[in-house]
Order: sequence, then structure tokens, then C-alpha cells
Amino acid sequence: MNKEIVYSLKSLYRENMNIYGYTFGSGEKAACVVGPIRGNEVQQLYVCSCLVKEMAALEEKGCIAEGKQIMIIPSVNHYSMNIGKRFWPIDNTDINRMFPGYDKGETTQRIAAGVFDGVKDYEYGIQFASFYMPGDFIPHVRMMETGYHNPGLADLFGLPYVLIRKPKPVDTTTLNYNWQIWNTNAFSIYTNATDQIDEKSADQAVSAVLRFFARTGLIRYDGHNGYIASILYENELETIRSRTAGIYRPLKKPGEVVSSGEKIAEIIHPFEGRVLDEVRSPIDGIVFFSHVKPLVMQNEVVYKLIHRGQM
Repeated sequence: MNKEIVYSLKSLYRENMNIYGYTFGSGEKAACVVGPIRGNEVQQLYVCSCLVKEMAALEEKGCIAEGKQIMIIPSVNHYSMNIGKRFWPIDNTDINRMFPGYDKGETTQRIAAGVFDGVKDYEYGIQFASFYMPGDFIPHVRMMETGYHNPGLADLFGLPYVLIRKPKPVDTTTLNYNWQIWNTNAFSIYTNATDQIDEKSADQAVSAVLRFFARTGLIRYDGHNGYIASILYENELETIRSRTAGIYRPLKKPGEVVSSGEKIAEIIHPFEGRVLDEVRSPIDGIVFFSHVKPLVMQNEVVYKLIHRGQM
């Protein structure tokens, strides 16, 4: 294992922010894993740390394919993580909306440019990401439909679902999108949690990456075969929104089965304790995404469901 600085940002009043990469093996740039780009992605940091540990053990046993290099960047934005901020603390900008970056631009553009310069030449790119809305997911692989995507490769992770979505204009400045434009096979992996650690889905994510590395010939690894993934398209998911604001009490978690008309959440009056509204499932399906924050606003997305026919 070799630890190197991928990018360093100088600071006037504190230590420089060094973004480290851990490389395993040597030779062709085969695969790169990038961890949290946002400061609240604690689960993603934990997954990367576990992956570094596993890869170090595999390298010690001589299980890295000859002539192949794998790099893991456990954290891009630990400045924000250290003070509990999701975005860059100075101007509240999102580094994952700055790619491919600009080395003479604003701070977050320079960080994005420095990181992208270090990761853009790998054949496979894997990002542990979080969603723009607070909530939990079924563990899955997410891909953008850019014309460069390959759902067949995504199936090699052995996770239950592969979600494909059409990119919006704002997505063109993300790491995943730019990886694909620069001819990297890019995947985003989502687990059950973001700002807290979920051991079960973290273990599932680590196993999925090691399984992918093994199936693409990068390592020797014996593990669980995983799932034959179901391919989902984001526009086919059933989206449920809240009809009023209040204290939110979810009754279903990701992966649980729901029936049409079943009560799946309650919204409670914040002063009086009475139930203001009941959220009911409009379909027979499975919970793919669930809002988890204790408060909810009117018209906020609280669930995304998989139709039974999509599985």
C-alpha cells in the first residue's frame, strides 16, 4: 500500500487540507474509488476506510493482479466534515457540482480540478455518494444515462438494484458524469445511511466493490456471489410527497414491502400531538427511498417506491 497526496490546498490559519490516495498494486490505472465529497457523508467515509483495510490485507497476500493499480481516496472534503457542514464552509458551495474543475477558479473549482486530474485516467471509477434529499436507500448502484454507461458492468457489483437516470443540466458538473465523458466506466454506490453509520449496508458495499474487482480480474477474492440485479429507471419509481408539514413518523424502511392503501407514515402536529395526515401507499411495491429527518415540509418527497412489476 502506498499513501500519496492527490491534491493539497494551502491554508493560512490551519493545516493544509491534504487529499490522500491509497494505491494498491502497480501498473495500468485500473480502478479508482472516491469517498465523501460532502461533509456529512460519514457512512461513505466509513465504507472507504473498511475498503482500504481489506485491500491492504489482500495486497499482503499477493491477491492484486499483476500490472494493475487500484486507488482509494477515502475523503475529499474533510474540512467540512470536521465542523459538521455538508458543503464547503466558506461559501457553502458543493464540490460535487464543480467538476471537471478549474485550477485558476474559486476554491471548490480548484479542489475539483486537482482531484479530477488524479482520477480521470482510470478504467473504472466508483464513487460512494449521497442523495440531495435527506433519506435512506436500498443499497444500489446508480448510473447516469449518458450514452457511455454500461448496465452490464454495474451488475458485476452483485447489489440488488441498478438505477439508471437521465442526467439533468446540473448533473453535468458531477464527478460521475465527467468520469463517463472522459471514458471512465463510472458508478455511484448508495448505502442505507449518510450522516450515521449503518454496519450492515457498509459491509454490503465493501463486499460489492471487492466482488466487482474480482469479476473484472483486478484481484483474487472469494466472497458471496451477491444478487442478480434488477434494472430500474428513476422516472418509473412511484414518488410520494407530503401533503402537510409537521413532525414526521415513518412506518416503513427501505426494502420493506408495502400494499396499496397501507399506511406508511404519519405527520404529527408539532404543538398539539395529533395526527395531521396519514401517508398511504398508492401501489403494491417495495420501499426504495425513505425520508428520515424528524421534520417534514409540505410537498416534500417522503418515499420512492418500486412497482412490483419493475422487479
